[in-house]
Amino acid sequence: MDVIHSVILGLTQGLTEFIPVSSSGHLEIIQEILGGRTSDFHLFIEFINFGTLAALLFFYRKRICEICVDIFKKHNYKLFLNLVITSIPAVIAALLLKKLIENAPFFSSLITIMCAMGIIGILMIIIDKLPHMSKLKDENSLTPLRALYIGLAQTFALIPGVSRSGSTIVAGRLVGLNSRAAADYSFLASIPIMCGVVLMSFISSDSRAYMAANWGTLLLSNVIAFASGMVAINFVLKYLRKKESLQAFGWYRVVMAIIILIFVLLA
Repeated sequence: MDVIHSVILGLTQGLTEFIPVSSSGHLEIIQEILGGRTSDFHLFIEFINFGTLAALLFFYRKRICEICVDIFKKHNYKLFLNLVITSIPAVIAALLLKKLIENAPFFSSLITIMCAMGIIGILMIIIDKLPHMSKLKDENSLTPLRALYIGLAQTFALIPGVSRSGSTIVAGRLVGLNSRAAADYSFLASIPIMCGVVLMSFISSDSRAYMAANWGTLLLSNVIAFASGMVAINFVLKYLRKKESLQAFGWYRVVMAIIILIFVLLA
């Protein structure tokens, strides 16, 4: 992976990991534009999760400390247990489907990305018109069952184009959270998943060898992913606090789906 590609992919990862438009879908599209998927693409993508995880931990550092205080001093485990419940379905799905996701053409197909972009985009546009469960005050009001529903929705993010943040924010809205609270919960729930991805990167000897051989470009990509990730988190939360709507993200996804369709038809 050369420097230019590393910069572009790091920027794409940082911005689209938290803006609910699908980081995996955009990374696949960028790779097509840059000349097609390389053999080491999935390894590179695994390692640039370091930067976005660091952005998430830094942005939510005070909230994480509050959760730790709740657990160890107040013996209040509710939010922590809900985050664990939300993480479990995606962890199980990822472990069972890891090889399939890396090797099956379906998971990197522009047709798959187009369909996922469009379907989730339409859901975001019409979300306020769909039947919701009773309104909740904030993410601390979630029940374990509703946390599980969000976790089940998160498993669909294994499909490029769906978006982990997009699927969990939509699910959060459907179970009764407002848009800002759904985004906050989505980002907090992504921390265990992203920590798992980062830790898994060190298990494989191939991954460790790749990191040792490409540490320079990986460091550059992660710095860019960290900086752009911080910008993206701040933007999404401020936007949802002000607008309280996912429609803008939905329309963006629908337009992207149309652009991909045109590209596929003309290719």
